[in-house]
Amino acid sequence: MNETGKKIKVFTGNAHSALARGICTELGIGIGEVEVKCFADGETCVTNAESVRGCDVFVVQPTCRPNVNNNLMELLVMIDAFRRASASRITAVIPYFGYARQDRKAKGRDPITAKLVANLITSAGADRVLTMDLHAAQIQGFFDIPVDNLFGKSMFVKYYLSKFDETLYNHEDFCVVSPDIGSVGRSRAFAADLHMGLAIVDKRRPRPNVCEVMNIIGDVKGKTCIIYDDIVDTAGTLCQAAEAIMKAGATKVYACASHGVLSNPALERIENSCLEELLLLNTIPAPKEYDGEKIRYIDAASHFAKAIKCIYHEAPISNLLF
Repeated sequence: MNETGKKIKVFTGNAHSALARGICTELGIGIGEVEVKCFADGETCVTNAESVRGCDVFVVQPTCRPNVNNNLMELLVMIDAFRRASASRITAVIPYFGYARQDRKAKGRDPITAKLVANLITSAGADRVLTMDLHAAQIQGFFDIPVDNLFGKSMFVKYYLSKFDETLYNHEDFCVVSPDIGSVGRSRAFAADLHMGLAIVDKRRPRPNVCEVMNIIGDVKGKTCIIYDDIVDTAGTLCQAAEAIMKAGATKVYACASHGVLSNPALERIENSCLEELLLLNTIPAPKEYDGEKIRYIDAASHFAKAIKCIYHEAPISNLLF
């Protein structure tokens, strides 16, 4: 129990139980007992098997594939169930926030679906949201409840500093590459932590999920490059960027991203690409059908567990946010 005497309880739906159980292992507690299933007509049904009255409840549920809408609905119904069961506080732990790319009106009559989802989560009864690497930082402002947006950067930095130890490798021969202009800020901070240079891919996207790489801004000739992004969906942008970087004279290209959406035909594209390796966080489960060698995962359970401990004990969380 924390200083207020509230118990901590962690629950999960069907989206990513492995990550939720990993978080519970890091916290040293068992996962909460809840049954999440569907009626014959497809309606989501939640049966809570234990009391949550007066508890600090954390619901771990990324709104990701294979069925974004089902996973979102499970999250909403679980939140509602715990609210009606008198939980003291409910935190929606959403490792991957689906619909985040619909954060603005790109053309006339477009919806802003990220705002709609924020409203749904708030109306369901969540008291706060814990997520990671939102596609657009302004989505935090779509909520009228506290939002903690964790950064996965530190996990990637630790991995690459170990893989390319500065005592063995000259980091002047490496370069971090931003996949587009909008990601420059994120990539610049990443490059600074790795003590590497920075380059930028200038691209044009004529329609959703279709990208045409135009130019490479910066010097990548003779260098090992690391593309740093937040989401890999169909991997078209990523693979084209890697090819353009190699054509510009790079010796090798690695890539990392927080969220591996990996919609078809991403797996085939990645395996057939010039990428040496794609490193992802396990905010989304790895595709069951994947049997290749290029995709690797970092377990983010301990990162989320640290944040949950801070929230539970009302401690500062700022060191995990930047």
